Amino acid sequence: MSVTIDSGAATPTVRKPPWYRSLFVQLLVAIVAGVVVGACWPGVGADLKPLADGFIKLIKMVIAPIIFCTVVLGIAHVGDMRAVGRIGVKALIYFEVITTFALLFGLVVGNLVKPGAGFDIDPQTLATGAEKIARKTGNGELPHTVDFLLNIIPASVVSAFAENALLQVLFFAVLFGLGLAKFGERSGTAAGGAGGVGKQAPPVILEAIDHIGRVFFTIIGWIMRLAPLGAFGAMAYIVGQYGLSSLGSYGKLIACCYLAALLFLLILAVVARVFAGVNLWKFVRYIKDELFLALGTASTEVVLPRIMIKLTEAGCSKATTGLVVPTGYSFNLDGATLYLSICVLFLAQALGVDLSLGEQITAVGVLMLTSKGMAGVPGSSFLALSATVTAIGHGSIPVAAVALLLGADRIMDSMRVTVNLLGNCVATFVVAKWEGQLDTERMRKVLDGEDVPPLEEADPMSEYALEKVTP
Repeated sequence: MSVTIDSGAATPTVRKPPWYRSLFVQLLVAIVAGVVVGACWPGVGADLKPLADGFIKLIKMVIAPIIFCTVVLGIAHVGDMRAVGRIGVKALIYFEVITTFALLFGLVVGNLVKPGAGFDIDPQTLATGAEKIARKTGNGELPHTVDFLLNIIPASVVSAFAENALLQVLFFAVLFGLGLAKFGERSGTAAGGAGGVGKQAPPVILEAIDHIGRVFFTIIGWIMRLAPLGAFGAMAYIVGQYGLSSLGSYGKLIACCYLAALLFLLILAVVARVFAGVNLWKFVRYIKDELFLALGTASTEVVLPRIMIKLTEAGCSKATTGLVVPTGYSFNLDGATLYLSICVLFLAQALGVDLSLGEQITAVGVLMLTSKGMAGVPGSSFLALSATVTAIGHGSIPVAAVALLLGADRIMDSMRVTVNLLGNCVATFVVAKWEGQLDTERMRKVLDGEDVPPLEEADPMSEYALEKVTP
């Protein structure tokens, strides 16, 4: 891909790539092909899991340094510890409000639709449920709230990157960025006297970090060429391993969850429009490639670098994007919380138990805590539900009942991924607008598909960069 600039050109023209090079088209074909292979040849489909695992591992390999470089550059340019603190506090307030609303909204939908009605499960048949959950979760457990918060502080800088602990990397990046900004102030004072306080970090260090970030984004660009292959392998495995027959058995639960997700996305659209002036439908079209990739691989982590770039291109500041998006991956799991609250009611209804208002409120309180530590924990949804069932203390709902969801959980990934991803994007726009770090005019033009001047840091991942030629 070459970029040619003619200083005498009056207006740049855009040379669009052929349709078959569109990532959206390639992902669509790959996902459909994966469904066909998984349905027609289940054994072959189940064996294709390494394609998805390899692609996801490649992406995760570079996520930590990308977050570090993006956050450090954003904070160092802001150069104000109070501004960084405001962004963090506002993001956490927004996360807590919206996830609590998602839990309550899920309970409302679950009470109205009653997805578990008609199952009539005999608790005596659930004897092996606990063993199945143990195998699914690897006998793990969710961290307690205090442990979760303490684990944000890394044992060492090296371990944070080595273990790919994103919150720990984010924590260190914030401190490093603030340290650079403070060092810049001291350098400015020394160079310019009492009146010459500088606001920027040393340019040599920032330039080095910027170049390192560009290298990693270039690597991401290469990895993204394998995205259709990863989506194909993931979809073939899901369909081949779990089959389409579970769609019938859990049809009402699946329909309930997807209905709740659709209604919740409409509410998110209102929030985006009212509090940030963002048209969510236009934004969905803008990130359609990333959305399809997340759906195909059942993972939001694989699109984290691209989403951060897209949000920055759409007018959100680097500091806000770098702080809100990675934090939201642990604290703002809207889709997961929506799913969990519905599943609590599903289990009770399937066993013929009528949960009181107090027991439902108890469930919400427990899920408010357990849902914050779910990211990166194998089988986290089952662990969160097990903790919630235990906390409710209703003897008629054994913890082993959570095993009823094993057949439907994987099918819910598309719902959770979509709502989680869009929820974090809306959060970034809202916090950026709240903090005065959203370029509204640029956002409008980008979402309308109009030409905008490139940012200082072009997106090296985009295979469709504008090619300027003489008209």
